[in-house]
Amino acid sequence: MRQLVFVHGRSQQNLDPSKLKEEWVSSWEEGLAKSSLKLPIKASEIRFPYYGDTLYQLSRGASEESMARVVIKGSGADTERTIFIAAIVEEMLTKVGVDLAEVREESPEAAERGPLNWAWVLAMLRAIDTVPGCGAASLRLFTNDVYQYVTMAGIMSTIDTGIVGAFTPDCSAVVVGHSLGTVVAYSILRRGHTYGWTVPLFVTLGCPLAVSVIRRHFAPIGHPGCVRRWFNAMDPNDTVALHPLDSSHFGVQPPVENKDDVINESENHHSIRGYLSDSVVARRIYDGVIGFPIFEDAQPARLGVEAPGWPGVRAKLDSGVQQAVDSGQGGSSDWG
Repeated sequence: MRQLVFVHGRSQQNLDPSKLKEEWVSSWEEGLAKSSLKLPIKASEIRFPYYGDTLYQLSRGASEESMARVVIKGSGADTERTIFIAAIVEEMLTKVGVDLAEVREESPEAAERGPLNWAWVLAMLRAIDTVPGCGAASLRLFTNDVYQYVTMAGIMSTIDTGIVGAFTPDCSAVVVGHSLGTVVAYSILRRGHTYGWTVPLFVTLGCPLAVSVIRRHFAPIGHPGCVRRWFNAMDPNDTVALHPLDSSHFGVQPPVENKDDVINESENHHSIRGYLSDSVVARRIYDGVIGFPIFEDAQPARLGVEAPGWPGVRAKLDSGVQQAVDSGQGGSSDWG
């Protein structure tokens, strides 16, 4: 039977891991219901490694509010972090159509554009606050957490060890990551072959891997050898997932399959509920777990449009999966 591993994003500290997992599972159930489906695996069998408190304690040990002030004010000694944050913010402003020249004009002290001019960085952060669905404080903390993870070996090693422990040796696993969790999952799966892992499907939701400064930290990028198929979904208004993982922004072979028309109805277009409740996203995870055969020449079917002759096959398989789950035998097939 295939495993299902969920890897959450940032800002999950001080939460009850079981309730957080319940939110993910219920959101997926909501998406499955749109296709008249139920969970193909018992909720108790879904792996949900929780690193929220670990990241929080290792990276700061301070409150969100105080850390936001630290990131806002900056530190002359932390030049690399300032450059990292500035690069992401500038790319985000460009993506949402903010004229950087106007930002500079409105802040005379930021006349000298560049990440080493903190006045310029602050001017860009203030501009972020004017963009609907964007929150400057949340963005500062998000970029800081990504920076801490990709640049500090101790933090990466501790978090990675916890995630690796969620996998069962010699058992294939479908992996679903969200936000910072996509960065963590990708980092780990890049060396998944050393653990002997087989990942028939890797799903990334609200993924920032295509942001230039983040992508460069993983250079040379590549399709993890243990991953058979990679499916990425994003809301075009999600300002964390700035770009699809396509040939222009994240060129890997085999290429990542992108769905860039998710309607994530949360305020910031980035919530996990808004992604997992999407019917196509939910179905792709379902198909990955049960091992439904996804033929390379049936691209419409892979995006939720049924190919001729498949509805009957799906109906029989879905019925059999549910019977197996109800009987406690698991819902995975040998296909895929």
